[in-house]
Amino acid sequence: MAFYFHGLPIGWVAIMLALVASMGGFIFGYDTGQISDILLMDDFLLRFATCSTPGDLSTCSFSTVREGLIVSLLSIGTLAGALLGAPIADFLGRRHALSVECVVFTIGVIVQITSNHVWQQFAVGRFISGLGVGAISAAVPMYQAETAPSQIRGTLTATYQLFITFGILVAYCISIGTRDVSNSGSWRIVVGIGILWALILGIGILFMPESPRWLAAHDRMEEAQFSLARSRGIPKDEAKSHYIIVREVEEIRSFVEYEKQVRGGWIDCFRPQNKTLYRTLLGMSLQSLQQLTGANYFFYYGATVFQAVGLSDSFVTQIILGTVNFVCTFGGMYVLERFGRRRPLIIGGIWQSAWLFVFAAAGTAVDPTTHPGIGKLMIVSACMFIWGYAMTWAPGVWILIGETFPTRTRAKQGSLSTAANWIWNFLLAFFTPFISSAISYRYGFVFAACNLMGAVVVYFFLYESSNLSLESVNMMYTDPDCKPWTSGKWAPPGYSSRQDLIDKTRAAEAHQSLASSALEGGRIEKPSESSGDGS
Repeated sequence: MAFYFHGLPIGWVAIMLALVASMGGFIFGYDTGQISDILLMDDFLLRFATCSTPGDLSTCSFSTVREGLIVSLLSIGTLAGALLGAPIADFLGRRHALSVECVVFTIGVIVQITSNHVWQQFAVGRFISGLGVGAISAAVPMYQAETAPSQIRGTLTATYQLFITFGILVAYCISIGTRDVSNSGSWRIVVGIGILWALILGIGILFMPESPRWLAAHDRMEEAQFSLARSRGIPKDEAKSHYIIVREVEEIRSFVEYEKQVRGGWIDCFRPQNKTLYRTLLGMSLQSLQQLTGANYFFYYGATVFQAVGLSDSFVTQIILGTVNFVCTFGGMYVLERFGRRRPLIIGGIWQSAWLFVFAAAGTAVDPTTHPGIGKLMIVSACMFIWGYAMTWAPGVWILIGETFPTRTRAKQGSLSTAANWIWNFLLAFFTPFISSAISYRYGFVFAACNLMGAVVVYFFLYESSNLSLESVNMMYTDPDCKPWTSGKWAPPGYSSRQDLIDKTRAAEAHQSLASSALEGGRIEKPSESSGDGS
């Protein structure tokens, strides 16, 4: 069963696999969002903080080191998990790897909710959950990029980031609902519900098609053909003769056969041939810079930050930020599909930098606790920053990680890139309390500078990969005549420009759709109605 997008068949299964796989992003976001509020819950403070008078909440507080470890051990786990994610996904397949990783995450949750008064046990539970989250974060964008039809690959891959923001928002909402529970249920409910999300992903993914590129790499071409047909909504009995499937299978087959001759290991990720090292460093840089935008400063410590600003209910402010983050990610899915990858990331970096300068300058110039107007300005600037981040850098980097690397080293380069994200995630999570206590809101100036640096890196080093198959992206990066700032016009041999590629592909496949409709009794639209205007 299929619908048509610019004359091209897209199966509803492709939408479903993107949504189910994106539960991995939901788990990531939920775990990220919950800790900010849990650290302020009364029962959690009484059990795990240092209390000068036992049982007296007013005397309880976390030391900088303890708070940093509780927050950041998740990131250490995710770093290790991201590196393990590649060999697991290559060995078990993308789907079964995700199921196994959900089991690991669930074990970590159980360790956390069975903690009574030993904060180290809670922290170790976060580490174990992090192993699962990290491996999932490496596997999901890769699975989505390898399985989704190229015409909507960017949008479907961006659902991963959308679900991250949704997970953060849901964590905030559940936290505000349980914060008044007088016993350990205030935080155990928040943490324990994470098991439900793991069950949805771990079981649901088994009903989705396996990555056709992974199947082809393991000499299972017939299964790869059927997997492509399912994602295109083409009946199984037509898979071997349908123009679109035959073309895609041959393209995948030729690249897999080539890459088998030069099969890549970890060391191959750092070889300069075919710009492999270039792309490894680019992926790691983009993931690092995504963390250095400063978004997690608000997601991990937002409740604490806005409490310090003087707000009576910092939980509500967190929900406002989470809502802005979630809603604006829908816009990001459109922006990155409509305007490509490079332009939104460049503009987003500049926009985010500007609002962080406002945030830092306002908090530095005047004490926000004695000037309510300044506190409100800081909240507005934080929301405007999140607005830009959610529409550009948040989904954009995950899309690029899925489509920038060659098949033979994609899993390993994706893991290295994701590991870079988690290294900076840990560094920021652990050291932010120390840095904030030393320089206060001037910390925002550091993030503002990093956003500007991100825009510069994108302009000089990132190639425009929108509307290209993964195999064509590889050709573009290895073309010596193509430069990052001219890559938007690049097209494979046989096409005069990127727009020419888009127009001819739509026309050819719309023609095939018309031919198929004649055989099926005219059940689909005519090409003039389904192919659009080619823009």
